[in-house]
Amino acid sequence: MKRVIQFLCCILLTMAIGGLSGFATIAGVNGWYKTLQKPSFNPPNNIFGPVWSLLYLLMGISLALILGQEKSENRSRSFKVFGQQLALNFFWSIIFFNLHAVGWALIEIILMWLAILAMIIIFYRVNKPAALLQIPYICWVSFATILNAAIFHLN
Repeated sequence: MKRVIQFLCCILLTMAIGGLSGFATIAGVNGWYKTLQKPSFNPPNNIFGPVWSLLYLLMGISLALILGQEKSENRSRSFKVFGQQLALNFFWSIIFFNLHAVGWALIEIILMWLAILAMIIIFYRVNKPAALLQIPYICWVSFATILNAAIFHLN
């Protein structure tokens, strides 16, 4: 029962951070973002919510898998880098959608991408499935980085 509660708490944590980020930036998404010039490969807005929900779910599952492993230095590092990438993830939305700082958001998303890569590498040392579950995340953030760069260039 303890493992089930831990698993659910990990998922709740990541989904709550994602939800809070979405809630904090909804005005920017529905207002300012609509006024920007976007590249032809910009997906429709209704794609972002389901994709991010899935990615936060996968983050939570990965976190639960790491939490279930024996204590070690790499496990401790996993929690630190997980927290770092999650914080960068959260603040990118604020920088982009609330502060309208597209250039700073581009720098921040590159840092986030590097943190996700570090997370995958460290997770792999602790629990390979936990690391592999993050492949869609780094792929999506790679796309988001290109999109951010294109929006920066166009505006």
